[in-house]
Amino acid sequence: MVEYVGAVHMHSVFSDGSGKPDEIASFADEVGLDFIILTDHNTLRALDEGYEKWYGNTLMLVGCEINDKQNLNHYIALGIDKTFSTRMPAKEYVARVKQNGGIGFIAHPHEKRSSMKEHPPYPWTEWNCEDFTGIEIWNHMSEWMEGLTEQNKYNYFVHPLRSIVAPPQETLEVWDKLNLKRRVVGIGGVDAHAHKVNLLGFFEVEVFPYKVLFKSIRTHILTKSKISKVNSNVDKAKKTVIDTLGSGNCFISNYYRGDAKGFRFFGENNGKTYNMGENMPISPDSRLKVILPDISGMIKLIKNGITVDEIENLDAEFVITQKGAYRVEVFRDNFPWIYSNHIRIGL
Repeated sequence: MVEYVGAVHMHSVFSDGSGKPDEIASFADEVGLDFIILTDHNTLRALDEGYEKWYGNTLMLVGCEINDKQNLNHYIALGIDKTFSTRMPAKEYVARVKQNGGIGFIAHPHEKRSSMKEHPPYPWTEWNCEDFTGIEIWNHMSEWMEGLTEQNKYNYFVHPLRSIVAPPQETLEVWDKLNLKRRVVGIGGVDAHAHKVNLLGFFEVEVFPYKVLFKSIRTHILTKSKISKVNSNVDKAKKTVIDTLGSGNCFISNYYRGDAKGFRFFGENNGKTYNMGENMPISPDSRLKVILPDISGMIKLIKNGITVDEIENLDAEFVITQKGAYRVEVFRDNFPWIYSNHIRIGL
């Protein structure tokens, strides 16, 4: 497998962000990201204007974030070439994305932020639909705003990366439950806007520059072959990234806690290897294995939403005797660091 590290969910001047698409991609290239996915609200203008391409070693892909007429049920749609009306109910545009060959992820599904009246929460309410690919289990901006208070706002503005701790427990519980029925892929999002705020009427500051947020929540994908870094092969590279995200062979990390590149979580059964996002049969030979990238951590094995084993080490091997949806969480210095996608065993 070949690992590529990216940032998902960000906005440009084409919706409510402050950066131009090419500027955002240049920041990502400076930070060393392999790919980023721009998701402006209800528009694919960046795609139409040719911004989907390589910028140095970074591939910028263009999706969009769709919402309904109440500005709820935000949905990150990838692999589509047209947007859909905000007058549609969420269930319909989720289905339309799938029908048009795309994939989609529920954005900040349990958002409850209340620190700024001008930025209310945008939770997901249409849980009766079945066509979504996955869920954004960790969103930087949502967590930051939900934790913001009058007392801590100075520290939150000065240390935007330090204030991010963990995905919402409610989201993790829903994610685990959904995976008992079918594969539901988890991704992480930065939700970058780089808003510019006037302080004290004297000077303007950029809140959370793109380059800063690119050092927080990352989504890592594991592909079967290398991606060609030439613009003539953008369509092929795009298909590889989107297909891999759709398959669930990916994991989420908080870069602030350490570089997670090199993490692996896979299953072995009767001589065959099973990757994240795949279904593995149950047998006496079933094993799940974890490898950490040169840094010891607390490895927790989660089965159906419950921690069933844990070990502090550089790697781990678990004997599996029961059916279930299994994933791994890794903690470093007692802080959440890595979240794998599920391997569904015997389901």
